[in-house]
Amino acid sequence: MQDVLVHHTVLLNEAVDALSVQPGGAYIDGTFGRGGHSRLILSRLGSDGSLTVFDKDPLAIATARSLGDVRVHIRHEGFAHLADLPDACADGLLLDLGVSSPQIDDPQRGFSFRHDGPLDMRMDPTRGQSVAEWLETADIPTLTEVIRDYGEERFAQPIAKAIDRRRQERGPFRTTAELAEVVAGTVKTREPGKDPATRTFQAFRIFINAELEELQQALKSSLRVLRPGGRLVVISFHSLEDRIVKQFIARHSREVVDRRVPCAIPTATETLALKALGRTMPTEAEVAANPRSRSAVMRVAERTAAPEPVEAGGKGRWHKGGRR
Repeated sequence: MQDVLVHHTVLLNEAVDALSVQPGGAYIDGTFGRGGHSRLILSRLGSDGSLTVFDKDPLAIATARSLGDVRVHIRHEGFAHLADLPDACADGLLLDLGVSSPQIDDPQRGFSFRHDGPLDMRMDPTRGQSVAEWLETADIPTLTEVIRDYGEERFAQPIAKAIDRRRQERGPFRTTAELAEVVAGTVKTREPGKDPATRTFQAFRIFINAELEELQQALKSSLRVLRPGGRLVVISFHSLEDRIVKQFIARHSREVVDRRVPCAIPTATETLALKALGRTMPTEAEVAANPRSRSAVMRVAERTAAPEPVEAGGKGRWHKGGRR
C-alpha cells in the first residue's frame, strides 16, 4: 500500500517547544514516524544543527530519506540503539511512543481489529516474528501472561483458552478479523466505546515488538547521550508506558541515600541525573480534531550537570560551600 495515509502528529508544538531547540544544537527523534516532530525541529535548526532519527518502519525511513536534508542522520532501527551513540552527543531527545495512524490504518500491517488484514503487528515487517507466527506455538500460560501484563486485560485467561480452542478446531490464526472475533466472543463486558479486542491487540503488539523493554533501554541510554541541560521529552499513550517513564524520571530526579549508614553519603552513580519539568496532555481542541490523541501524556525532564563532589566528615554531609 502506498504511504498516503494521514498522520496527525500528537502534541506537535508542545513537544518541540519542550526540547528548547537551539539553532546549532544536536537532537534525536527516536521515533520518526511520518516526520511531524522532525520537520518542526528542522525548521528551528540552523545550518550547523543536526537531527538523528530512528525508526523500525521501512516506510518511515523512506519518508525520512525523502526530506533530502543533509542535517538529518537516518538510522533504520529502534530507539534501543541509542546505546550505540557517543556519550553527551545530544541537546535533546524525543520519544513519541506507540503506533502511528498510517500503521493502524493500513490493513496490511495487521495492527487494527477494525480493518481485516494479515495478523502481523511488527513495526518492521522485514524482521522478526509476526503475531500469527507466534500464536502457532504460544501455550495458554504464556498467552495469559502476555494478555494480562501487556494488555491489562482482566479476562486474560478466558481469552487465552478461547484462542487455544480456536487453534485446535480451525487451525492457525491468519488474519486480524479471526483474532478479533474470538476475543469479542469471550469478552462480554467492556468500557463504553471501546472494542473488546482493544486490550488483547495492544498486548500482542507490545509483546511482539518488545516495546516496553526497548523503552527501558532507551531511557537508560538517555542519561549517557544527553549533554548537561539537554531535554528528554517522552509522549506515551497507555499506562504501562507512562508508568515506566514517570518512575524513571522520579528515580533519577532525587538523591539516593543509604539510610543504613550514619552520616550517609549519596550514591555516586546517576544521582540527581534529571530535573523533572512536568507533564502535558492534549488540549480539548486537539482531542476533538484527533481522537487518537486523547490518551497521550507527555513528560519532560532536563539532564543535570554532574553532582557536586561530596565528602564524608564529622556529622552530617559536606557539600561544596559548607556543611548541610
